[in-house]
Amino acid sequence: MRIGRMAPLLTGGVAAALVATLAPTQASAAEPRQRAEQQKPAWHRCDRSLPAAFQCATIKVPLDYSRPDGKTIKLAVSRMKTGVPGKKRGVLLFNPGGPGGEGLDMPVMMKEMLPKNVREQYDLVGFDPRGVGRSSPVTCGLTAKEQNSERPYKAATFARDVKWARTVADKCRAKSGDTLPYITTRNTARDMDVIRAVLGEKKISYLGYSYGTYLGAVYAQMFPGRADRFVLDSSVDPARVWRGMIQIWAEGTEPAFTRWTKWAAQRHRTYKLGDTPAKVRKTFWDLVARADRTPIDDGGQKLDGDDIRATLRAQFFSPEYATESVVQLKKAAAGHRATHLLATPDDREPSRFAAAAQPPADNGSAVFWTVVCGDTAAWSRDPEQYRRDAVRDKAKYPLYGDFASNITPCAFWNEPSEPATAVDNKVGLLTVQNQWDSQTPLASGLGMHRALKGSRMVYVKGGEGHGVYAGDPRACADRAVNAYLNNGKLPARDVTCKPSGRQGAGVKQRILPAPGNAPAPPRF
Repeated sequence: MRIGRMAPLLTGGVAAALVATLAPTQASAAEPRQRAEQQKPAWHRCDRSLPAAFQCATIKVPLDYSRPDGKTIKLAVSRMKTGVPGKKRGVLLFNPGGPGGEGLDMPVMMKEMLPKNVREQYDLVGFDPRGVGRSSPVTCGLTAKEQNSERPYKAATFARDVKWARTVADKCRAKSGDTLPYITTRNTARDMDVIRAVLGEKKISYLGYSYGTYLGAVYAQMFPGRADRFVLDSSVDPARVWRGMIQIWAEGTEPAFTRWTKWAAQRHRTYKLGDTPAKVRKTFWDLVARADRTPIDDGGQKLDGDDIRATLRAQFFSPEYATESVVQLKKAAAGHRATHLLATPDDREPSRFAAAAQPPADNGSAVFWTVVCGDTAAWSRDPEQYRRDAVRDKAKYPLYGDFASNITPCAFWNEPSEPATAVDNKVGLLTVQNQWDSQTPLASGLGMHRALKGSRMVYVKGGEGHGVYAGDPRACADRAVNAYLNNGKLPARDVTCKPSGRQGAGVKQRILPAPGNAPAPPRF
């Protein structure tokens, strides 16, 4: 992921009953559920271009759960009911990641990926989280330039970066200030519990990718008795929320870069980047220095060394892909004509809703900063702290350290409306993790596994890419996930798998921004 330039009707008395969902542990189930079930969603066909069985509805939830009789917001929900009611266990809810990822269309996609014996047990349920997509979308009114959050540290440009960060925070307050304090992970978890109650379920099962792992973990922490079969794929480390999760991109890249130098050196005859890891490393840094002196023409767009560092950061987790990019950059630097050297295939799928109204252009970026800044107070208010950290981490993690530690809008954000959730429980659930994951590196996945003391991990040693579960029944990791969703039994111990040909082609990949393209919101 490049984070920068490329970068849910309640009847009258229902809301009051939802106060109980504020409880950080298992709430009294009967009263909130009885009231919430008074909602009668008007299910309808989502879109004429989509299967008739794919239904959508809108429900309402409190904007502020501490004031349940106050303002409400809309939550867009979708479902595909199992065609085998006698086998139905419950509902399987999905989240694709983000913060800011739209999940309304996930039942259609996941039906294609889940095996029959799993599909028959669940109604598949999707939703756009609060503030996202068709769920009362928020905006900060950000321009494309203001969505560019990929900013390397330089002494000469730091004042400009501080001004950008303050401007984004100010525009968000001015545009959506009454709403943004309540667009948080804890409130989205509460929304999930309302969805559970409206659907008449005592528990929910869940499959979340990337940021969706943190959302799932927070739900399990707040409502442990309502979490059935939970799968967390490519996990956020709860202890690093949220600045540490941006910084881990730099930390996790260095071993990936070292691995790449070895891979390329072993293939010197093919790629001509150097016959030792040291020479390959030098080739790359010489290229960065050259681009700083004379930017490289990328199909009419000039790339300097910072552009190369930022874009290739994620590519180094897949050595062959990174090697081919470096080769093309070398050719362009030598004067050969090129077209979008660093552009990757855009795996984001277009909306499945043919005539759907589009959310504001900056919705993804607005939600990203709203959640990562509003979830936790663990952001310094001192710009100089960011300067010091960026200088330190540029030396420690040369490829991306200054990007990861530079100032963000969170330095100027309002204080969070409530404390962050401490994830520390024994709920039995399954985590899944690739070894070489650029967005939630292995250290992050291991952090989630440690926090969830009742969890088991499926670890794909050698697995590349962000998102493991990909609907491949032959893959070791997919078999483990399918078995758990089918029978509810966790493995007796952690499982180590070898990668399959489709590893890293999971749901999350479809919403990652494409380096070199127009600004896109940050994503976990």
